[in-house]
Amino acid sequence: MQKILVTGGAGYIGSHTVVTLIEAGFKVVILDNLSNSRIEVINGIENITGVRPVLSNIDITDKKGINDFFETDSNFDGVIHFAALKAVGESVEKPLKYYSNNLDCLLNLLECMDRKGLKNLVFSSSCTVYGQPDQLPVTERSPFKKPESPYGNTKIISEQIIEDVTKANGLNAISLRYFNPIGAHPSALIGELPLGAPNNLVPVVTQVAIGKRDKVTVFGDDYQTPDGSCIRDYLHVTDLASAHVIALKRMLNGNQKSNYEAFNIGTGKGYSVLEVLNTFEKVSGVKLNYKIGPRRNGDIVKIYADTSYANDVLGWKAKEGLESMVGSAWAWEQNILNLFPDMK
Repeated sequence: MQKILVTGGAGYIGSHTVVTLIEAGFKVVILDNLSNSRIEVINGIENITGVRPVLSNIDITDKKGINDFFETDSNFDGVIHFAALKAVGESVEKPLKYYSNNLDCLLNLLECMDRKGLKNLVFSSSCTVYGQPDQLPVTERSPFKKPESPYGNTKIISEQIIEDVTKANGLNAISLRYFNPIGAHPSALIGELPLGAPNNLVPVVTQVAIGKRDKVTVFGDDYQTPDGSCIRDYLHVTDLASAHVIALKRMLNGNQKSNYEAFNIGTGKGYSVLEVLNTFEKVSGVKLNYKIGPRRNGDIVKIYADTSYANDVLGWKAKEGLESMVGSAWAWEQNILNLFPDMK
């Protein structure tokens, strides 16, 4: 059984990927400092898969802590790196926090991998590396633009660091540039669980629908889009999780065309914020209270992916549509208090 290290594996995307890894026959070890997740998520993973992954509560920015971990356990066939701060708006307000955390996490991990001879890395990148693109849809050949947020810049810098390391020491790496993951596992046992005020659209929507919050704020309705609201390429988190396993197998089977590869992970279709709200109302039967607010710093107008390269070369394709995405998110929201009674 091949063993995979997943940093940030108790988080939203990480936990779904851990489930998919276990279901694919991998043994999983999680590193997570639980700063934006909860230990109970491991229970959800176990209830879905019948396997309880090992969790080490380690902050990867702590060089001694991560070094000590690798001294006790370094027999990994691959590493999937999620651990990072991810709120675009917060990164605009606190850039030093984001540069320090996200880059230190990566550098400490790469140094440990290099020292222990670990050669396979899947990196959690983002479509934010493209900034506000000149042409849509975005392909992997689209140029990196000046990012709209420090968060996006940490992803650009991280990709550049990883690519340099692949040239220097034989590291194999795949960056997955995902667009906007939403939704939850069909069991409703794991999903997006923001601690404090959510930064992403769909958790705000589901919290308003269930009565935890008063209203949804749509940040701007005067953009150059059909309904004036921003457009994003939303994809189901379970589809995204499968992309990580496919990318990992690509490396383990020696199928990479080069030591460093990058793929766009999206559906190829853009939905506006207002379309998401309308679809949620249709699926849930709940009328949302929302208002139009001012534009938000760091937001781009519209972006969606050309996924043909991921479809043809990586062998991955999104399966779920928007109704499935918001429907699973709503089922998860309705189950949260059963799983986390203290989150009233």
